[in-house]
Amino acid sequence: MLHYTEMASCDEALQRLCDPGAEVSAHYLISDQGELLQLVKEDRRAWHAGQGSWRGQSDVNSRSIGIELSNRGTTPFSAPQMDALEALLPQIMKRWAIPKHGVIGHSDFAPTRKADPGRRFDWRRLALAGLSVWPDSSAQNTANFLTSASTFGYPTDEGEAVVLDAFRQRFRPMNAGATSGPDTVDKAMMANLAHRFGIDRTV
Repeated sequence: MLHYTEMASCDEALQRLCDPGAEVSAHYLISDQGELLQLVKEDRRAWHAGQGSWRGQSDVNSRSIGIELSNRGTTPFSAPQMDALEALLPQIMKRWAIPKHGVIGHSDFAPTRKADPGRRFDWRRLALAGLSVWPDSSAQNTANFLTSASTFGYPTDEGEAVVLDAFRQRFRPMNAGATSGPDTVDKAMMANLAHRFGIDRTV
């Protein structure tokens, strides 16, 4: 699970993540200069996810690796930081047999509470590297948006608007924040993700 720290500096984020009183932690922290810090062993639980669910699983802290990226959420992620992430992810995915659709953002898991890693994060770059997923831009199926979202893995209890915002932050960042319902592009992209990577799929 990917996060941004939303703090002024990496040092400030490191202090918080190492403070027992803060009751928050992550397995890794990557600075904007690309420095990689391991804070928790991968086989130990870190407190980075909180309340939410993904693909029907709610206790994600017990079954995930948390990666914090030093970023306020308002600027692009630096090239050294993305390079470090792209070097780290394949190792984690191989060690724990994590498929590319298992690489998610905090906002995917907890769309009512979280927006990280945010619309400035380059999910398409990860997908092109085989480290995440991206919908087929030529998809035409405009099935029910919320049904497709549930099949792909999103928690849908809070309704269409919440899921749409999380989806657009990741897959259509230029359209994030729009108040209207899903358009034909949203529906087609979500249906494509559900078809290729839905809960009943093994791809």
